[in-house]
Amino acid sequence: MAYHKVVIAGINTADLTVMGEEEKMRLLREYKETGSKAVRDRLIRGNLRLVLSVVQRFAGRGEDVDDLFQIGVIGLMKAIGNFDLTKEVRFSTYCVPMIAGELRRHLRDYTHIKISRSLRDLAYKAIQAKEQLTGSLQREPTMDEIAAAVGEPRADIVVALESISDPVSLYEPVYSDAGDTLYVMDQLSDHESAESWITQFSMRDAIRALGKRERSILHLRYYLGKTQMEVAKEIGISQAQVSRLEKGAIAKIKAAI
Repeated sequence: MAYHKVVIAGINTADLTVMGEEEKMRLLREYKETGSKAVRDRLIRGNLRLVLSVVQRFAGRGEDVDDLFQIGVIGLMKAIGNFDLTKEVRFSTYCVPMIAGELRRHLRDYTHIKISRSLRDLAYKAIQAKEQLTGSLQREPTMDEIAAAVGEPRADIVVALESISDPVSLYEPVYSDAGDTLYVMDQLSDHESAESWITQFSMRDAIRALGKRERSILHLRYYLGKTQMEVAKEIGISQAQVSRLEKGAIAKIKAAI
């Protein structure tokens, strides 16, 4: 596979090589035994393409790519230092969450939305627990497992992680092929699309603004599925009145939306 030349932090990414897993493990063992800086540097150089692949997930957020790449390398260095050779897990499996976690921390620290210190600290703990569990379990941990590891309620962990997650635009492209672009919105079902949500909120407010009798008629007709004659008998008015009130209520809702 050919790679285009992209210069990041003074490095021509087209020249980056991919180190095999067997060589990684051999160098990791040597580094653990000797603490050799030269061995660590070889491990770093051999995994820079892995850093680049993770950095690309965070590109397009207004951050300098050089900065993100350097932050990713810091995550790689932490992964090299913390990797446990006794665990039967691939280094890349352990390394990717470490790099991604370092990038998220960087982006979170410079976010324009202010998050409380206690909530941010809890999110840090949850992310660290997730990284450790990913390495030990060799899979993505569940939210319950993360909560148990941190020692906090699951709901608090969810809120903390959500508070630091980056918002995604419904119009952010996720795939493009021959000019046909697929956006985030296209992956949502119709009732979850932006227009549908707006319509639901507008309709709810419009119904609340109706009179009690109008709301009752709409409930009986469209929620319970009753005929106008059945509605008329139930609320004690004529069918003609039910028809007039129903049409008037629908017209008000349409005008409000």
